[in-house]
Amino acid sequence: MQRRPYHVEHYFELGLRSLKAGEIIYHKTAWDMPRLTPISTRPFSRNGASLPPRTGGGDDGRGRDGGDSLPDSIPNYGERLRHARMGLAVALTPVFMLFISFTAVYLIRRGFLSLDLSGTAYIQTWVPVELPWMLLLANTAVLIASSITIDLARRDITRRAALAPVQSMPGISLGDESHFPWLGLTTVLGLLFLAGQLFVWSKLSARGFHLAGGTSSSFVYILTAMHGLHLAGGVLALLCAHVAAFLHRPIETRRIVVDITSWYWHCMAGLWVYILVLFSFAAQ
Repeated sequence: MQRRPYHVEHYFELGLRSLKAGEIIYHKTAWDMPRLTPISTRPFSRNGASLPPRTGGGDDGRGRDGGDSLPDSIPNYGERLRHARMGLAVALTPVFMLFISFTAVYLIRRGFLSLDLSGTAYIQTWVPVELPWMLLLANTAVLIASSITIDLARRDITRRAALAPVQSMPGISLGDESHFPWLGLTTVLGLLFLAGQLFVWSKLSARGFHLAGGTSSSFVYILTAMHGLHLAGGVLALLCAHVAAFLHRPIETRRIVVDITSWYWHCMAGLWVYILVLFSFAAQ
C-alpha cells in the first residue's frame, strides 16, 4: 500500500510532538493514528497543567478504560494494603470488647460486698495483690521500645518498596545500602517481654498469690495471660515476615505483613499500658 505524506502542520495541530521544519510523517491510513482525547475534555493536574492525551479506546467490559487499567496479572498492592488494614481493624474490635468486659467485671468484683459468717454485717472480701511494680515497669519499657523499633522497621521496608521499581531499571544502581535489622530486634524484644511476664508470675506465686488463690489474684493472671497470648500472635507474625524475607518474597508482600503487624503491635502496647493503669487503680 502506498503511504501518504502527513505534513508537519497538521501534526502540530494534533500536539503529538515537536518536529523540525519541513519534516514529513508517513502513515498508512488516518485511522492508524492513536485516538486522542479532545483538548476540551482532557483531565488537568492539580497545578492546572493539561495531562498527556490518553490513547486506546473502549473499556474492558467491567466499566474501566482498557487503556488505563492494569492487567489482572499485576497485583494491586495498594488495594491489598487497604483491605488488610480494614481487616485488622475488624479483627481488633472483639479483642478490645473482651478486655472491656474483663475491666467491667474486675471493677464490679473489687467493690462487691459479701455477708460475713455471723450474718450481721457485710464485709469486703477483695484482697489487694502485691504486684512487683519495678518488674512490671521494666517490662513496659521493653514493650514500648519494641513498639518504636517495629515502627522503624515499617518505615524502612516502605522506603525499600518505593525504591524497588527504580532499582529494577537497567543501568540504575542505588549502591549497597546497609539496613539495620529493626524487625529482628523487635522480635527479640517481644520475646523478652513475654519472658518478663513469666518472671512476674513467678514473683506473684512466691508472694502467695496464685491463679486459684482468690478473685483479685485470678484477675491479674487472666488479664496478663490474655495480653501475653495476643502479643505472642504478633511475635508469630514477625516470624512469618522473617520467613518471607528468607524465601525472597516480593518486597510489597513483605511490606504488607510488616505494616499490619506494626499497627497490631502498637495496639498491644497501648493495651498493656491500659492494663497497668487498671492494676494501679485496683491497688488503691
